[in-house]
Amino acid sequence: MLGEIKHLFLKDLVLELKLKHTLGSIVLFAGSTIFICYLSFLNIVDQFTWNALFWIIILFASTSSMSRSFQQEGENRFLYYYFLVKPQSIIIAKSLYNILVTLFIATFSLGLYLVIMGDPVGNLYLFTLTVFLGVVGLAIPLTMIAAIAAKAGNNPVMMSILSFPVVIPVILQCIKMSKVAIDDLDPSLSIDEILVLISLDVIVFVLSVILFPYLWKS
Repeated sequence: MLGEIKHLFLKDLVLELKLKHTLGSIVLFAGSTIFICYLSFLNIVDQFTWNALFWIIILFASTSSMSRSFQQEGENRFLYYYFLVKPQSIIIAKSLYNILVTLFIATFSLGLYLVIMGDPVGNLYLFTLTVFLGVVGLAIPLTMIAAIAAKAGNNPVMMSILSFPVVIPVILQCIKMSKVAIDDLDPSLSIDEILVLISLDVIVFVLSVILFPYLWKS
């Protein structure tokens, strides 16, 4: 199973490197949004607005990136995979790949955001941890939702509707942790949020591995 996950992960990575315009479009979207925020909120951005804008950018960039997770996998390729690999290998490989892509987008966005919009973060280590946990918390459920949308004919409306109630708890926890990091308060104040985020990540990952085979067989 580890070999299957490795080959599926590398397959998606090689395709991404060949089709550079797909990832480039997401990066361009994030960069353009940050620049528009800079022009719109110049000299009037407080810490709360800075924090909210950052997570809005990450949310929409992540959703745009995850929505194409299964678009390149047509019915014939699904049937081909059906006789070669376990369904658990597919969802795990897709989740790991999407975590990597979303982490790249978040790192790029954070760096550009700090340069353009200023750096009000008091505790960068806690903020970085928040971004990492938030990326994992967004990538895993959005991967599963993208699989559901793919089975329904890659309907983008379904992707948006199903993702909204799933990602909101993750974003709310991230905003709370980010507020602590920005204000440079005692990191112990974020212990509850950290545990909740880790629990959400683990629960969603386990549910994805359990439920995806049933979706795969449909």
